Amino acid sequence: PAAEPHADIAAVVSRGGRPDLAAGRLAEVRAPTLLIVGGTDTEVLRLNRQAAGRLRCEHQVAVVPGATHLFEEPGALEAVAHLATEWFTQHMTPHGAAAMSGPGRTH
Repeated sequence: PAAEPHADIAAVVSRGGRPDLAAGRLAEVRAPTLLIVGGTDTEVLRLNRQAAGRLRCEHQVAVVPGATHLFEEPGALEAVAHLATEWFTQHMTPHGAAAMSGPGRTH
């Protein structure tokens, strides 16, 4: 859906996902995209970094140090929640959206 031309998606967050599986459509994604990966999940981290290279929208790869693929370690899911909250607040609230579209900002 985030790559559909008329999709009304303000922001995307992926936790430990496999965006590389959508490689053919990644360049079409327009919504700001945050890819969150566990620091010890080396293969998925590599795949997410490759996928990020295909995105043409605003994007970021965030690494949760010491976290594995399922983020089962103490504090790991809390870190994910914090990162996602910041991303959504920045891109979905009127204040955050205005700040992101101000002078000198690009998407």
